[in-house]
Amino acid sequence: MTNKQIGKYGEELAQNFLIKKGYKILETNFRYSKMAEIDIIAEKNNIIHFIEVKTRKSDFFGLPVEAINQKKLNSIFLCAKFYIQNSKKNCKNFQIDGIGIILNKENKPKINFIENISIN
Repeated sequence: MTNKQIGKYGEELAQNFLIKKGYKILETNFRYSKMAEIDIIAEKNNIIHFIEVKTRKSDFFGLPVEAINQKKLNSIFLCAKFYIQNSKKNCKNFQIDGIGIILNKENKPKINFIENISIN
């Protein structure tokens, strides 16, 4: 699989994971600009979740969620702000989450879900 295929597969796995956890998927690959995209926008318990998904074939270079750095969080926040301002949904409560996925040799996932990542 190419890196692009791995990323797409990881986003599909993340969506299925979230649905099983009771989330409603609102949007996928929501773009604000060429530089700002949110992989998954979901809702659960009247909270809008802006979710970044990182998928890797191993943790040799670190955990996938470690790739969600300050620059990426700022980009997600700007995109989330745009979504909230232009959404017909009531978005009083929202948060940024991360999903890290490591695929083994058989492409079976190990999923790490980190909720409410903060921006400093």
